[in-house]
Amino acid sequence: MEVFNDFSIKEIITCFMVLFAVIDIIGSVPIVVSLQQKFGQIEAGRASITAGVIMIIFLFVGNKILKLIGVDVNSFAIAGAFVIFIIALEMILGIEINKTTEAKAASIVPIAFPLVAGAGTLTTTLSLRAEFHDINIILGIVLNTIFVYLVLKSAKWLERKMGEATLSILQKVFGIILLAISIKLFTANFAQLVQNYINF
Repeated sequence: MEVFNDFSIKEIITCFMVLFAVIDIIGSVPIVVSLQQKFGQIEAGRASITAGVIMIIFLFVGNKILKLIGVDVNSFAIAGAFVIFIIALEMILGIEINKTTEAKAASIVPIAFPLVAGAGTLTTTLSLRAEFHDINIILGIVLNTIFVYLVLKSAKWLERKMGEATLSILQKVFGIILLAISIKLFTANFAQLVQNYINF
């Protein structure tokens, strides 16, 4: 079968590493612990599977969906940048912008999207398709989904291991990093929008 002919361990590892770097679930541990404290429960399985499904669906129909609703990839990434910016502000300033009084657990929002399957991750899946075979990208996504699940499942253990002072410091540090990522994501895609407008 053609699918098996396209199978490549090297491509799978490359796709996994690229997505792993973009998702950065290790760097998001302070955010995960913060959400654990905020919601009291993280639905690791639901969040991981949802994120994986979003990435796989977006791999095949991402461009079509965005074109259908009249949104380009750059605008989509800018919207994601704003969401990341708000999360970063909450972490740095210790304030609550997104009210979640009715939620009993964190799963689809904000973990599956935009923390794991955010704008950066989704646009990356589209760019990977230009270089690698679909089967290898999908397996790279599945491996990342499993890793994300393991980290989310360990949220309570991580919370116990991290002292309150350490957690507070890490939240602010990673909040600043998230802030920088959101600004970079915004400026890069805004510049591309301007360039497209000029060329148009």
